[in-house]
Amino acid sequence: MRLVSHPVLCNYYVTYRCNATCSFCDIWERPSPYVTVENVRDNLRDLKRLGVKVIDFTGGEPLLHRQLDLLLREAKQAGFVTTLTTNGLLYPKYAERLRGLVDMLHFSLDSPVAEEHDRSRGIKCFDKVMESIARAKQLGERPDILFTVFEHNVHQIKQLHEEICLPNNLVLILNPVFEYNAVETGGRFSEKALQQMTWWGRQKNVYLNDAFISLRRDGGNHIDNPICKAGSTTLVISPENKLVLPCYHLGLKEFSIDGQLYDLYRSQEVQKLVALEGRLPACEGCAINCYMQPSFAVELNKYWWKALPSTLKYNRIKGTWKQLL
Repeated sequence: MRLVSHPVLCNYYVTYRCNATCSFCDIWERPSPYVTVENVRDNLRDLKRLGVKVIDFTGGEPLLHRQLDLLLREAKQAGFVTTLTTNGLLYPKYAERLRGLVDMLHFSLDSPVAEEHDRSRGIKCFDKVMESIARAKQLGERPDILFTVFEHNVHQIKQLHEEICLPNNLVLILNPVFEYNAVETGGRFSEKALQQMTWWGRQKNVYLNDAFISLRRDGGNHIDNPICKAGSTTLVISPENKLVLPCYHLGLKEFSIDGQLYDLYRSQEVQKLVALEGRLPACEGCAINCYMQPSFAVELNKYWWKALPSTLKYNRIKGTWKQLL
């Protein structure tokens, strides 16, 4: 049973550029411009009309956009919940300008061991994450640690939780790695690893969407009965000011927005692609967290029930539930 029939999230790519070269991501390889404040302002107006609640300003590395604070302020003034994930390299420099503008601020950290984290990111940035945590706390911000979980680092959750998250009273977000566009990221997990993640997801200040684990056990999305609702729940806007369908990772078609996002999204051509969400051949077996999380939230099924306790836990800890109503 469908509970919400309109888009709830916008993944707004402010640039594809990045100052890291992560081994499990290929976005940084793409040439890219930066979004303009004028285009963002126009699109926020139409996103509001379409019913979107949350804007995730993403990349690439979003802090490479020198007007990011202006984009966030526009979104906050329009009443959106804002989210931002950064590798921390530039956060200490821009922290004061971003203060109070990000509802869900995430610092990416792949290992509690500096050398291992830096190796996975292709650049030395562990110390910058630690500096970012200290700076954010100094400013009264409440960042989360986003830990991308692989089979080979699941055993490090304990150390990360005990040495970094608990002492700083930070939420640890467990983000199971996924594969896409034929990028081999090591996105398959043993049952033991899935059980370990599930156990940790129930511990203090740890967030794991249990529906992610259930979906992995079920073999991901299946095109004959799709769980993915990427096209109807999530709007993807590119740095070139284009609407990307059915999702960024598949990216079959891009439509120039030209200040007409509301009409474009509701057009027959776009809605035909939206109707194919989760049903395309490339959608078989997909378990991309970015689109499954909103998919779990809009339709009453077993994944909705699996996601509910962990979602309530996170919103209780962060105090964001009122903003999402």
